[in-house]
Amino acid sequence: MKLAILSVTISAACAFAPSTPAFTGSALRMSEPETETAPTAVVNAPAASGEAVAAVAVEEVAALGPTLNGWTPDAALPCYGLPGAIAPLGFFDPLGFSKDAELGAVKRLREAEIMHGRVAMMATLGYIIGESTPTITYGMDIHHTIANNQIPEIAGTVLFPFFLAINISEAIRASTGWVEPGLGPLFTLRENYYPGDIRFDPFGLKPQGAAEFDNMQTKELNNGRLAMLAAAGMCAQEQVNGQGILENLGF
Repeated sequence: MKLAILSVTISAACAFAPSTPAFTGSALRMSEPETETAPTAVVNAPAASGEAVAAVAVEEVAALGPTLNGWTPDAALPCYGLPGAIAPLGFFDPLGFSKDAELGAVKRLREAEIMHGRVAMMATLGYIIGESTPTITYGMDIHHTIANNQIPEIAGTVLFPFFLAINISEAIRASTGWVEPGLGPLFTLRENYYPGDIRFDPFGLKPQGAAEFDNMQTKELNNGRLAMLAAAGMCAQEQVNGQGILENLGF
């Protein structure tokens, strides 16, 4: 009986044993938080501050727009970092069209530039081909009427499919890149639309890498800019002397 009582007493003592160190430790640490926790707060403060700054930066980037074709809008860069600035001029905007412009306005300007450049590249070829090669319009016979005067000579049956194709192309472009009227502000591009990327690439020429896409986009922009100047020059030259492009060059 005494042995049983002793065993129970020892068991009870063992049961309460963990509470003594815990109590002692907590009692000893009552004054320690001021010395241990304070440095921790000092050490962690920069980290918390850095995390807050990083979070704000992420929010700002996310607020500007999503990453499209490897391009992430950056308000610290000209035109939010869109490609097209090359040596020797670099970023060239002497009239300040993009100065202090919001992202949507800059994307709209780039959309206009790249689409006009594409039209101009086709126009420069059209001037030469229409004036100097056999065409269905003129019965497969070379016709030397200057390009500026050819449209009035073309029959409506030929012009109608041409203008219909233009209207369909523009409707597809509008539905791909532009916000529908009534669903947002007028003349607004979709947030997930990259200017000029109408998803038409039948030959698979669009690069997959961000750097490669940036390079090809810059080449297209530069060729389009040159073509806009060339088309304007061709039009002016024909209006001045009434001669075709190749005819004016002596061919």
